[in-house]
Amino acid sequence: TSPLRTKQWYQRRVRGGKEKFKAVECNTDESPMVFKSALYSLTGVVPERMKVMASGATIGDESWSNIKLLKNNMTMMMMGSASELPPEPTEKAQFVEDMTETEVNQASDYPPGIYNMGNTCYMAATLQCFRTVPELKERLQNSKGRFSRQALVGSEGVCAAITQLFEEMESTSQPVMPLVMVKMLHLTIPRFAEKGEQGGFQQQDANECWTELMRMLSEFLPGEGSTTTESVRRSFIEQYFGGESATTLKCSEVEEEPATDSVERWTQLRCHINTDVRYMQLGLTMGLKENIEKTSPTLNRNAVYTKTSLIKRLPAYLTINFIRFFYKEKESINAKILKDVKFPLEYDAFDLCSPELKEKLTPARDQFEELRQKRIELELSGKDLGNKKEKEKSKEPEKEKKYLPHSFEDDTGSSNSGYYELQAVLTHQGRSSSSGHYVGWVKHKADQWIKCDDDKLSIVTDEEILKLSGGGDWHVAYTLLYGPKRCEIWEEP
Repeated sequence: TSPLRTKQWYQRRVRGGKEKFKAVECNTDESPMVFKSALYSLTGVVPERMKVMASGATIGDESWSNIKLLKNNMTMMMMGSASELPPEPTEKAQFVEDMTETEVNQASDYPPGIYNMGNTCYMAATLQCFRTVPELKERLQNSKGRFSRQALVGSEGVCAAITQLFEEMESTSQPVMPLVMVKMLHLTIPRFAEKGEQGGFQQQDANECWTELMRMLSEFLPGEGSTTTESVRRSFIEQYFGGESATTLKCSEVEEEPATDSVERWTQLRCHINTDVRYMQLGLTMGLKENIEKTSPTLNRNAVYTKTSLIKRLPAYLTINFIRFFYKEKESINAKILKDVKFPLEYDAFDLCSPELKEKLTPARDQFEELRQKRIELELSGKDLGNKKEKEKSKEPEKEKKYLPHSFEDDTGSSNSGYYELQAVLTHQGRSSSSGHYVGWVKHKADQWIKCDDDKLSIVTDEEILKLSGGGDWHVAYTLLYGPKRCEIWEEP
């Protein structure tokens, strides 16, 4: 006999409506669900909608214990209605192991890579980071009608090339060749077209490319919406990436000289690095107070001034540049600071702000705290776990989440809370800004990032992103892009 035919192996007669099935076998060493699955293959009734009775008792899903007498050739009764069987798939199932890298990217909705045309990784990494901003992609698409039909040059030409490249990346999962983008960048910024002794393009500083592209986007893309500060922020980039700081200059050598107040506008915050800086927050705080040298009208010569700054406007998208390069005269290169400086996946810029801005940020921050408290109460009550189980049983699709606005009503593109989430990292691997390799790392979904190494893509986790903080010759974070942390609108379960 077969080794499976133990004394617990039985043959059954099963009646289901008008149909009878003889010699249905089951093994009571196994779960009743195995037996019910066999019945499903015969009747089309799914186990969840099936009721099987024997000796006046109902067979459960987990155990046979409630059936007192089990014997060969006994008759069981099955009740339940068969649902319509799903149609046979028209396409043959394809497994991930059998897919090419391009097919995996397409099936997983990953962004396509960008081919390296000879030391153009700095540009590719920058553009992959830019693509994580949905408002920027939408604004470029909506501005296509503004491109002239004549030969495009300057900011307009570069913006047209970015738009074309982004469109191509939206329509394919295969790596794209940035021919037009590279050509327009070289025509508009000749230093990026410099060639080395071997005739190939020289490596460039990725943060310089980032800054130049932002400048040209700012020149071409007009602002959106109506704001009370429209006359000050006329461009889209100033709205969504531009911050403002209230600064005070005070001469350190002449107490009688009055302080000078002004407003500085920026699209990046600088994280200063020295021997004491181990965390990004300290490096940013150091930038709020610094000594500079300028001409003193009182002394009629250069004097040391203390410059203090506080942020008075935060953008929706906060860019932070780590000051990792310094010029070495002896070697005539921009040498790199490899020091490990930790950065967070979620960032709160509240401590860098002026008292006036802190007061304006408080209402939105209170809404985040209220949401957090409600989630804690729900979790403690046990309702949250029950709701999750009900949703899993019903297999209903989750409702689309709704969020509160992340900008002030009268200031399009601003941050009304100061809370941010990291969404893109640009890294450098090497010892100088004019050599080595640049890579873009973009967030795909919770705990999943895409490493965009030119045309090669790979999946990484939050933990691997945090390891980009420096300390060796591995990829080191150079520029970070934080997006707005969104406050979900609470709905009672």
